[in-house]
Amino acid sequence: MARTRAETMEENRSKLIAAGRRAFAEKGYAAASMDELTAEVGLTRGALYHNFGDKKGLFAAVVDQIDGEMAGRARAAATETGDGWAGLLAEGTAYIEMSLDPEVQRIVLLDGPAVLGDPSQWPSQDTCLQVTRRTIERLIEAGTVKPVDAEAAARLISGAALNAALFVAAGDDAAGRLPKATEAFRALATGLLAEPRPR
Repeated sequence: MARTRAETMEENRSKLIAAGRRAFAEKGYAAASMDELTAEVGLTRGALYHNFGDKKGLFAAVVDQIDGEMAGRARAAATETGDGWAGLLAEGTAYIEMSLDPEVQRIVLLDGPAVLGDPSQWPSQDTCLQVTRRTIERLIEAGTVKPVDAEAAARLISGAALNAALFVAAGDDAAGRLPKATEAFRALATGLLAEPRPR
């Protein structure tokens, strides 16, 4: 059965994202050649421009894909704890720990902000932010977290995890920076906890 135009376009898009992901991870954004990338998957530069507009558009799609995977891994870490507060800390810690992954480090944390600007403005980050906001709202209702503005708290928690990951990724000794970053993240987050209620 012949493939539809939409199926062919989706296949080409997937091929280009996979090739872009490899090229950006191996060479970095600046050194990645779009001619080599398109030739590797048997497509033309025209297919790249049609699907993504330009190199930056392809890079944004790659970052979005990896960032989505990171969010899924962080949520899985939160789910494993089975507790709201512990889950929130586990999610942030897992995000920070992913900064040791070479692909995440180079594409999302080092080249990402340089090419795409402020990560807090990326669509994938907004999705994570809304999940964190809902978690904080539940924790406020349960009396676990102080009655602060949930969106502001979510932005600060998300920003702390992101900046801790950037701190780890930017250092010469990323593995040595990781425990410092996770300890500081947990200490900052703990400031949101409500005072224990007197018995």
